[in-house]
Amino acid sequence: MTTLYGIDFTSSPSARKPVNVARGEVEGDTLVLTGFERFPSWAGFEAFLARPGPWLGGFDFPFGLPRESVLEHGWPQDWAGLVRAISALGRQDFKALADAERALRPVGRKYPHRATDLPASSHSPLKFVNPPVGWMFLEGCSRLLAANVHVPGMHGGDADRIALEAYPGWLARQITGGSYKSESASGQTRERLARRMILSEALLRGAHPLGLPLRCESQELLDAMNTDGTGDTLDSVLCLVQAAWAWQRRDQGYGLPLHIDPVEGWIIGVPLQSAPVALTAH
Repeated sequence: MTTLYGIDFTSSPSARKPVNVARGEVEGDTLVLTGFERFPSWAGFEAFLARPGPWLGGFDFPFGLPRESVLEHGWPQDWAGLVRAISALGRQDFKALADAERALRPVGRKYPHRATDLPASSHSPLKFVNPPVGWMFLEGCSRLLAANVHVPGMHGGDADRIALEAYPGWLARQITGGSYKSESASGQTRERLARRMILSEALLRGAHPLGLPLRCESQELLDAMNTDGTGDTLDSVLCLVQAAWAWQRRDQGYGLPLHIDPVEGWIIGVPLQSAPVALTAH
């Protein structure tokens, strides 16, 4: 049986802010949540990526960069080459090039976006603060490439270890509006707790566009989704739901559009067209 993972990622894991992973499997038409794992260091995350398959994971970080920026900087137009080029630049030079590009762009279009960012309402992967998705691309994709996982539509790796881009914020917004998480204790309000409970209940019922109902193996797992005020635990489950939806469509290209740009990628579950909304955090 294929193990499914939902990965809430961070570009700088620590004991306070680890990489959070939800684990599950599909039984019939139901996704069963079986556990959580936390990786406070890169060593733990890299060991996770090296686990033998079969597994499929939905990872919450951008897998690609806007094609217009790739062309602007003369970066390779294949995913592996692009990731290697950005990794060779390192953090500061990568950011410096992105800053220089942004300085030349007109007001209102300072950040270039991928095709998938607009229907998903996700931030440009060339943004480095609030949220630092540029760092997430660099740190996440360099490790996916080093682990030789298979990235459908972008990179041929080990077909028993499959990585797809997920975005919990997109799925959460299909269920309820408003913030459901905060990094600060003072921001972890009753209102945000109520929204997390609404999200959890909708996931249990399958009352969302992906339509897959969730079952928790224990009450403790459900409690963890609701009580973690940072939202990281719930975000990992939202990614897991997206991963399971893609796994159900593994014979149809994992539900990805028929043609995706191999340097941009696509967020699983996001339709080609969607009503425009304000861009929010990836």
